[in-house]
Amino acid sequence: TEHVKLDNMRKEFVADVSHELKTPITSIIGYADTLQEGEYDRATQEKFLSVISSEGRRMADLVSDLLTLSRYDTNRVTGNITEFDLGELAKKCQEKLEIEIEKKHQEVECYVTADVPPIKADKNGIERVILNVLSNAVKYTPENGNIKIYVGFVYNDAYIKVIDNGIGIPKEDLGRIFERFYRVDKARSREMGGTGLGLSIAKEIIEQNKGSIDIKSEYGKGTEVVIRIPALKKEEEK
Repeated sequence: TEHVKLDNMRKEFVADVSHELKTPITSIIGYADTLQEGEYDRATQEKFLSVISSEGRRMADLVSDLLTLSRYDTNRVTGNITEFDLGELAKKCQEKLEIEIEKKHQEVECYVTADVPPIKADKNGIERVILNVLSNAVKYTPENGNIKIYVGFVYNDAYIKVIDNGIGIPKEDLGRIFERFYRVDKARSREMGGTGLGLSIAKEIIEQNKGSIDIKSEYGKGTEVVIRIPALKKEEEK
């Protein structure tokens, strides 16, 4: 029945959260106990404290993402709805990731169609989604790879399309990537950071803004993400 299914999903979710929190907690306790038990030189102390600090931040990120999902689940999100230009926002997001892009010597190009009308939505939420999608593209595209961003307008929707030539997603995983905590390669993605909730949050945000997010991918060849958000009609514009 539906009730049993929901109860199983809840149990699975609690188990996933517990598992995700247990790993950094174990590291923090282990390194803290080791520091307390012996005398270590400055370099070793700094190395241990660095692990404690990064694992603490990882837990903070996870709790923050869980709270965000909880707010969407209970419809307690009161986004600040404003009118803005999707092309400008896409370029701003690209600039925010410039350091990561330069580190990997990637070529990122952004093309904006001139006639894209403004959109009226939760700007901070949409920015969070674009940053998530773009940072995933940077993270899973190898050094010297290519990422293309297209911003355009079709069928009353403004859209942003992000195409990379990265590692791609296996066909059997594509249908599950928006599930909470679902990771295509658990060991690799946990090692590369992230909470496993980014795309779940992205989907919630986009759907609350009456839009859609779709992902196509071919393993070993790359990924294409398309986000669509209803654009303002001419008579709606200020």
